[in-house]
Amino acid sequence: MTFIYDLIFLIFAVFYLPVFLFKRKFHAGFAMRLGLFPRILELDAPIWVHAVSVGEAMSIRHLVENLKEKFPQKDFIISTVTPTGNKIARSIAGKNDVVIYLPLDFSWIVRGVIERINPSLFVIAETEIWPNLISRLNRKNIPIAVVNTRISDRSFKKYLFAKLLVKPILNKVSIFCVQTQVDAQRLEQLGVGTQKIKLTGNMKFDIKIRDYEDLKKDYADYRVKLGMKIKEKLIVAASTHPGEEEEILKVYLNLLSNFPDLKLLVVPRHPERSESLAKLIDKYPRLTASRISKLPRLNGDSGPSGRKQVFILDTIGQLMYFYAIADIVFVGGSLTKNGGHNILEPASLGKPILFGKYMFNFRDIAEMFIKNNAGIMVNDAGELEIELKKLLQDKHKILELGNASRRVILENQGATVKNAEAITALLKT
Repeated sequence: MTFIYDLIFLIFAVFYLPVFLFKRKFHAGFAMRLGLFPRILELDAPIWVHAVSVGEAMSIRHLVENLKEKFPQKDFIISTVTPTGNKIARSIAGKNDVVIYLPLDFSWIVRGVIERINPSLFVIAETEIWPNLISRLNRKNIPIAVVNTRISDRSFKKYLFAKLLVKPILNKVSIFCVQTQVDAQRLEQLGVGTQKIKLTGNMKFDIKIRDYEDLKKDYADYRVKLGMKIKEKLIVAASTHPGEEEEILKVYLNLLSNFPDLKLLVVPRHPERSESLAKLIDKYPRLTASRISKLPRLNGDSGPSGRKQVFILDTIGQLMYFYAIADIVFVGGSLTKNGGHNILEPASLGKPILFGKYMFNFRDIAEMFIKNNAGIMVNDAGELEIELKKLLQDKHKILELGNASRRVILENQGATVKNAEAITALLKT
């Protein structure tokens, strides 16, 4: 089977290489993906935690803290795939921990890396299937835990199609800590034994709200940074994608007719798109793009020739600060068929949240918010404009929706502790 997995991964790598080059995904740490690691990796049977990108890395922060309390003698290796995820992982890592990039899933690469790291446990955040890595860990009798397990509609269809190849890999995992009953049922349909599945909930709900209250207090000057006056309101459109950004800008222009003091901050899902987004904004005669990284402090609310500034967050690690000063948040990737993004972070700050109808990557969370009147789903840009107008005209509705969103967070916390307990049981067996 190893030969088959290597062949499949090689074919994928060959076809994906042009895309990889075009998107400039080679970076300073790419050598690690080839198994070339620094000498610093000489650790004593560390716990290895993997989080592919920013969202997963953020979700493991409190899990790593919890495991450090349970195993203070243990060092940790934290791996990611993306540079943005790597940056978040470095903020999580302790003094003696090591942050790396996950090696490419070729058998000869992962074999050498596992021999060198020699982990006592491997933890995967969400659901990433790396056949050779999982097989090698299993062969070395190293327990594997998948936490915050989620099987999306799209992934489920793919896994079912390749069930003969996927089933034996899934059953080499020691335990799956799943987010919902639907995820548990899907794993069972893929052939995973029920004894390996534990319903623990979604760790992304386990946001330390008190941390963000401090954040809100300590970074009040972010309003000043945007040149905001007392009565002005800010809409943050987060994790946006091509196709929906133009719709958002049109909605904003229409709203300015009734709300001239309204400000807009757009946060592209991929910060490297900031330049192309700025060009899109500048095409509108009434708008001008202002990138946060180039504007440490702004004065006034107009750009050249009286144009209205549209701010672009083109940095990593600042989104929560801008959520903290937002009056309304729209979470993108949902007006277009991208599957939506995380609405829990603004919810933890008690913000009124809107999102589009394409939330299939966060299906259960979106349904929970709608059911509890804690979020507003819109079908298109026209509905987005209508709902934003209603909120901007009714400060009590803003407060009511924000309080409901925060309440949903509080009522669904606890998954991190349950996952840590399941992991602890693995290490003690």
